[in-house]
Formats: sequence, structure tokens, C-alpha cells
Amino acid sequence: MKANTVVPLLSLSGAALGAAVAPRSTSEPWGYKSGSKESIANLKDKIENVVWILLENRGFDNILGGVHKDGLDNVVNNGPFWNPQLVNETNSKKWYSQYKDYDSVIHDPDHSLTGVNFEMYGTYTPDNEAIANGTLKPSLKGFVERQMGYYPAISALRATEEVMGYYSEDEIPTLVDLVDEFTTFNYWHSCVPGPTNPNRLCAVSGTADGHGENDESFLVSGVDTSSIFEVATEKGISWHNYDGTNGAFLPDSLFFNWTAQNAESNVKPLENFYQDAYLGLLPQLSYVNPSCCGANTNSMHPSGNVSFGQVLVKQVYDAVRAGPQWDKTLILLTFDETGGFFDHIAPPLAVRPDNKTYTETATNGESYTFNFDRLGGRMPTWLISPYAPKGHVENYGTNPVTGKSESYSATSVLKTLGYLWDLEDFTPRVAQSPAFDHLIGPKARSSAPSTLANPHTFAEAV
Repeated sequence: MKANTVVPLLSLSGAALGAAVAPRSTSEPWGYKSGSKESIANLKDKIENVVWILLENRGFDNILGGVHKDGLDNVVNNGPFWNPQLVNETNSKKWYSQYKDYDSVIHDPDHSLTGVNFEMYGTYTPDNEAIANGTLKPSLKGFVERQMGYYPAISALRATEEVMGYYSEDEIPTLVDLVDEFTTFNYWHSCVPGPTNPNRLCAVSGTADGHGENDESFLVSGVDTSSIFEVATEKGISWHNYDGTNGAFLPDSLFFNWTAQNAESNVKPLENFYQDAYLGLLPQLSYVNPSCCGANTNSMHPSGNVSFGQVLVKQVYDAVRAGPQWDKTLILLTFDETGGFFDHIAPPLAVRPDNKTYTETATNGESYTFNFDRLGGRMPTWLISPYAPKGHVENYGTNPVTGKSESYSATSVLKTLGYLWDLEDFTPRVAQSPAFDHLIGPKARSSAPSTLANPHTFAEAV
């Protein structure tokens, strides 16, 4: 990679700089076609254990915007990008994406569903019909104004630093190792353009089940829909939810009343993950909940620390890499949603998982109903395995129903696990989610690093 480059903050009235480079089409680095008999057979032969980690509330441009890697669709390669200070003011000052070393972003951006609407469309209540027929597309111009409105005491400069800032390679050495050594997805989106728990629910169930906010159901095991945890149990697939929440809230498997009633013993403390990894005792599915969400937490949530999150990533990788199950393991590292951070790639439309809707009253008093027919923002995601192509940047996947080139999303994990373990599609959304089975190669490489780079604290701590 090139040496670190700092792009200075600009406050200009001129035209936007640089248009995004069009992404390449789907790739087949090993010659396998996703979903083919050969690809699925190879996946089943090579992978026995899956480790699935969802970190918290970060976008692709925020985390990887400063990484100089050929093929990454990010700020330093294709930007900078801008937001107006005021969306509806024609000659508004323009604020550009730029380097800023906030290890912890103390002003947690708005990531409610209607807040994300404003960030993407410049209104809390965009026209759903126009979005669905393609006549209204996200402008992605409301992030700075929404941050200023959410925190009226901060300046436009501070708002820009927080929601349009990105990190240097030196600040994220653990993640740069993953980019260099394994496979990074360019276009991986969250299930829902909204907050944490609906996205985590959708990731493990294929649907947000009509939830658009972090409501009480998630605190009392009140979700009735099926999940990967229930289905895995029915199929005789071993699993643990390694819980690092420290009792602050329920881990994801305990969103479901089924888990609370039938499989609570499958929830283990996070420290058990490390002993199981070193001793070769990991189950077929290890689902890892990090801690969240304020100081001294390791999920990379804005009010936590990026450096602490890198420690978690390193600890998980190093333990699996040193253990006897490494040669049969796939680690999928991603985030739950983008947390209100700017990204220059507009989320695409998506198949509705069911016929449920969610209605929210926006901060301006207007009512908005969401049909769960479009994805959320773009998030950093990595496929980590001795079978993953080294230094590969994966662009679009293939919709298994239509054959068209499409973005990956959170439900791509369920589609891939379906191929691995012969699971039926959870929902229509899962049925049409691109899988990544074809990225598992025919032979393990021995050159994968034995440990990832040590993270460090930032020069500016907050």
C-alpha cells in the first residue's frame, strides 16, 4: 500500500470533486460460479466451522476511506465527496469528506429510520412509490445537516469531521492487515436503513419482522420469528452465541423467545470463545456479540473506540489462527449498520422479506411508513479464511434467482450458510441474496499471518 495521505478539509462553493468509478462485475477468483454444484461441494469440503462477528454502526467510507488499496471504492481512490451545509439551500457551503482521527465519535449520529431517510434523501418522508419505480434516488447529501440538527451546539466543521471523516492506514493497522491478506467486499449493505436491533434481527432471521426501532421486544426475548439459531438446532448443527455484552442488553440469539425457552445454555461468555478456539472446541457456528456502546467497549460503536474494536478483531483472529480448527474455518467479519455515517454509495432496492411494514413519527412530526424494500448503507466486510483469496476486493455478487449482478447484504450470510448446511431459504430476501461460496478456494494457503498487527491508541483520543 502507498504511504498514508491526509486529504485536507475543504469548505467550498465549487462543484463536487471526482465521480465514483463504476464497479467491476462479479468475479470468480477460483473459477467457481456461486451456487453451482462444484462451488457448493467445495464449500462443504473445506469449511466445517463458521465464525460470524457483527460489529456496530460504521460505514465503509468512514472505516476504509483512507486505505490506499487498488480496487477499493473509497474516498482516497474515488473522492473526495461532499455534503451541503443545508440541503435545500441552492448556494449552501459544501463540506468535503476528509481525514479526521476521532477514535471515539462522542456525538453518535442519528441512525433512526427517518433520520437515515433525511441523510439519504434530504427529507424525513421520501416518496416510497418514487423510490420503488426509480424516479427518486438517494442524493446522500443530508448527513452534515442532520448531524447539526441532532446536535445543535456543534459547528458545521465538527459535524463534517464526525460524519464524513475517515481513518488513515496507520490508525487501523489491524484492519489494513485484513485488506492485504484476505477478501474485502466493496458492496455489502445492511438489511434495513435504520438502527441496530432491526438489522441484527434481519441478519440472523432474514427479516426485521416489522421492527424499525430498538423496541422493547429486543430486551425481553419477545421476537417470535425463526432464526439461524433455531434452524441450526433443528438440523443438528452445533452453535454458541459468544456474549460480550456484559449484561448491558441481551445478545442477539436471546432476541427470540425460542432461544430463551429452549437454548439459553448455548449462550456463552465471550471469554469462552478464546479457550474454545485455542483448544479446537469451537462449534459449527460461533456467533460473536461484542460489547457496546459507550466508553471501554469493543464494537467500534461511535461512542466506543475504533482502537478497542481492533483489539477484539485481533483477539478473535489470533485465537482461531493458532487453534487446530483454522484449516476448516471461515470467519465473516462485518457490521450491523452504518450508524448515520456518510458513504458515497447509494443503497439499492431489495426484495421484501415479508408483507410487514413499520411506521415512525419523524422529528418534524411527519409520519413515515417503511416497506422493507430497500437496503441500508454500505459497511466494511471481510471474508477471512485460509481459503479466501489473498488481497482480493470482491465487487458485486449474483442474485441466485435472477442471475443479475447485485450488492451483497447481511442476508448473504444466511444464503451461504444455506448452501453449506442444506438449509431452506428463510425468506424471499434470503432467496435472492448473493452468496459468497465461490470465494472459498480449493486449497488452504499456509502463508496467512499467524497474528494480525497490533492496534494502538490514537493521538487524539476523542
